[in-house]
Amino acid sequence: MNAAKLFVLLTISTARSEQERDEITSLYLDHIQHKLDAATDKWWVENEMTNEKIENMLNSHYRTPTTTNL
Repeated sequence: MNAAKLFVLLTISTARSEQERDEITSLYLDHIQHKLDAATDKWWVENEMTNEKIENMLNSHYRTPTTTNL
């Protein structure tokens, strides 16, 4: 177990009630969400994304066609 995982476990283990544990968990999840949002925003800008590009990706088929000769 790395230091970050140990820190999270030790921090949560200090909670004296379920409410406190939930508050700590909420803070941790908010932090993760913030990092994810920042990474997504960076990706969006770097790849010059638009809603049209996203829509095209959603409507595209990227799988290799399979043969139906069974």
